[in-house]
Amino acid sequence: MLKKILISSISSILLSTSAHAAITSGQLIAIGSLNGSSAGVNADLSGLTNTLENGVAANFLGGLGSGVAYAGGNTFIAVPDRGPNATVYNSAVDDTSSYISRFHTISMDLVANTSGSGYAYNLTPTLTSTTLLSSATALNYGTGAGLGNKIDGITPIGSGAPALNTTNNTYYFTGRSDNYGSANPITGVTDSTSANPSNGRYDPEGVRVSNDGLSVFVSDEYGPYVNQFNRITGERIKSFALPANLAIANQSPVGNTEIANNPSGRVTNKGMEGLAITPDGSTLVGIMQAPLAQDVKASGNTRIVTIDIATGITHEYAYHLTTGSGVSEIVAINNHEFLVDERDGNGLGAGNTASVKSLFKIDLAGATDVTNFSTTGSAADKTALTNAAVTKTLFLDMVSTLNANGITSANIPSKIEGVAFGPDITDNGALFHTLYVGNDNDFVPGTSGTNQFYVFAVGSNALNYQAQQFSAVPVPAAAWLFLTGLMGFLGLNRKRKAA
Repeated sequence: MLKKILISSISSILLSTSAHAAITSGQLIAIGSLNGSSAGVNADLSGLTNTLENGVAANFLGGLGSGVAYAGGNTFIAVPDRGPNATVYNSAVDDTSSYISRFHTISMDLVANTSGSGYAYNLTPTLTSTTLLSSATALNYGTGAGLGNKIDGITPIGSGAPALNTTNNTYYFTGRSDNYGSANPITGVTDSTSANPSNGRYDPEGVRVSNDGLSVFVSDEYGPYVNQFNRITGERIKSFALPANLAIANQSPVGNTEIANNPSGRVTNKGMEGLAITPDGSTLVGIMQAPLAQDVKASGNTRIVTIDIATGITHEYAYHLTTGSGVSEIVAINNHEFLVDERDGNGLGAGNTASVKSLFKIDLAGATDVTNFSTTGSAADKTALTNAAVTKTLFLDMVSTLNANGITSANIPSKIEGVAFGPDITDNGALFHTLYVGNDNDFVPGTSGTNQFYVFAVGSNALNYQAQQFSAVPVPAAAWLFLTGLMGFLGLNRKRKAA
């Protein structure tokens, strides 16, 4: 029994219905919202009870759609980004706070709608757990010296190290922009670049689950970084070394200062925005939100990075933006084809109307490796990189699809960011894949809307889709202790009976 609980082979959930008209590929079939948990409205399950420097609760539930990953069955993982920084309180740290990085485990119940009105399915997301991200080795944090005061205008902002470090004798990643330094306990050498894996600042944007189900991979914008974390404890297992051309040499807690002082590397707040994992579980595929500084913004060329999980070997490929201002996600169709979420920054939360929220299909098979491509920013270099970009075709125009379902462009979230394939469904005798899309509401539901999840149907013949297979399901620590105690009790009881 215990073995079945701990290690199970999860297959796709097949839902069947004939209570509504037959659905078609690309159709929006459900929308669900997640605005709280058993801990309360706008509260996650981290158990944190303190208040951040900006006055926001440390357990505030928001930004869930920054990254979304499927974990088998009806379980998904979602990551919020660096935390609530919409409250103006200290420009010296870009209004960021010591919000501890985390991921949420969510149960997505998709059930056929038999009411005769509304979408074909009803989606009910439920938050089941919140896991904080930490390191067993020391991290670099800002001291707060010379950075002014908290929101009250009197109390010094103080260290960027969260108080929970002392309580739990560990080191937590946070969103505060001054949490960096030159110490590197991992390698033992000085590293003052943004690639230093011992920096405590972390801005999660992409997430995927390992095939064994026991760990999660998270990409971020500050490094950029790609880290592997234990899915049960949240402790970092490994940090992958990314190509040096992605990092910046001169760090600053103020984004505009960073941009001005770095002629090469990722642009501040436009790092590794998306992350995919191939169905065979061997390769991570990250994508930068915008062109690197050396590739020049006007070129419209951003970069894709593949990481061999076993060896750490990386390759780079170019992706050319069509009409969007940046890329927010990448998800695997199979081991070489991917969907890329290209979007503008317009819509709900930005005070205007959305125009571009598109999914493009790309193929890395035979694509040109641009790892060693260096650019001077010249017209010739920009053209050469564009010519080397992967081929792409439009797969889904989400703006027009949402418009067709009565959602105006002004009410389409500006930050459509998380994308993941979910369990298959059988509808009116036809097989469909499901595609879950989430929004990042920047922790301000009053202006950017709720944490929404949109589900689209994808015809079984529309893509050469290969589902990721999961071989194990982690049991939360509390449940493990309970089960261990139960087994111990049963064993003791058997011994007594034998005696």
